[in-house]
Amino acid sequence: MGLATRVVGEDADVVTDPRFRVILLGSVVSPMGASLVSPLLDSLLPVYGVSEARIGLVMAAFTAPGIVAIPLVGMVSDRVGRKPVLTAGLALFGAAGLALAFTDDFRVAVALRLVQGVGFTGIAPVLIAATGDLFSGAREATAQGLRFTTVGLSLAVFPLLSGVLVAVAWQYPFYLFALGLPAALVVHLRFEESATGPVASEGGLDVRRLAALVRRRRIALVLLGRTVPSFLWFGFLTYNSIVVVRLLDGTPGVAGALVALASVASSVGGTQVGRLTAAFDTRRSPLLVGTAAAAVGLAGVALAPSLPVVGVGATVVGAGFGVVLTLYRSTISTVAPAALRGSLVSLGESAGRVGSTVAPVLMGAAVAVATPRYGFGAAVRGTLLGVVVWSLVLGTACVVLADRTTR
Repeated sequence: MGLATRVVGEDADVVTDPRFRVILLGSVVSPMGASLVSPLLDSLLPVYGVSEARIGLVMAAFTAPGIVAIPLVGMVSDRVGRKPVLTAGLALFGAAGLALAFTDDFRVAVALRLVQGVGFTGIAPVLIAATGDLFSGAREATAQGLRFTTVGLSLAVFPLLSGVLVAVAWQYPFYLFALGLPAALVVHLRFEESATGPVASEGGLDVRRLAALVRRRRIALVLLGRTVPSFLWFGFLTYNSIVVVRLLDGTPGVAGALVALASVASSVGGTQVGRLTAAFDTRRSPLLVGTAAAAVGLAGVALAPSLPVVGVGATVVGAGFGVVLTLYRSTISTVAPAALRGSLVSLGESAGRVGSTVAPVLMGAAVAVATPRYGFGAAVRGTLLGVVVWSLVLGTACVVLADRTTR
């Protein structure tokens, strides 16, 4: 534990809890749905016999169920417990993903991605809530940071592995989704519900109590602020390759490497959340600094005159994103009563999904409108700077107002 303590802080011993180790196993699987498939899209065009315009449905089909299903699944986990929901989510995610290797019918593939997306709704939000069940205070923040670090490392590894395997055969990357099946078995056999979790509490599927909780000003501001890191991150993911390839004459390989670099930086940032939480009386300062770092990093990407500068910007974006996202998730998990933790965490994840969905749409529209007048390069850079300004204003307002309110 010596090295872990030096890196993470005094609460690094949370990894000795066998239940948390199971959560970390699930966190390896949870980000695979998008990161593993994204590098394959161009290679799948001749397999499915569709155009570039239609292949995006493979991604959209996976993300769409979460907008509606994540809050519902969160409420179910509050009623029946984390274990059965997480087990079912991992099994469904793994089985539907593995089945993609056995079809070249585009309609079947899209349907399987929809099913896989439903399975995902029972994984990531439940893992966050389960971590909140196990720990509290700075230990909870440290645990959430370590869980996010595991996600970040998965995001760095699986896209690269997927890119290697698809060169051998298009089916091979989909076999990696089979990892969800043994993970589901481990959860079923080894995970134990926390004594403070939903099953032990007065919990139930209480929509009115949840609605009353969300109407509280502080909770509403935190949920609104949760959209900001996702907005910044997906702004970077959407236009990183355009800046690198079209504005700076880089290659797609360089653009992919920068995403991996940002993902590693986000993992490192997540490991420091426990220390930041323990060092400050409130989470106001770490949230403000983290938001500013992510925004400044994105501004650096937007204005970069060379690829090395983009690399610095990507690193700062990732580090800031890792800190802010983990802090928001930890805050939402902490302020929720045990009986409603899964429900409120799921609403927070839905808020993040809104940010990640809206960002590419609004940015694309802004670039399309500005290009005829200012040129493509200026339109892209100006749009990214607009995202920076908007995120700073909204993120700062949410943090400051939430810190001042008592209800």
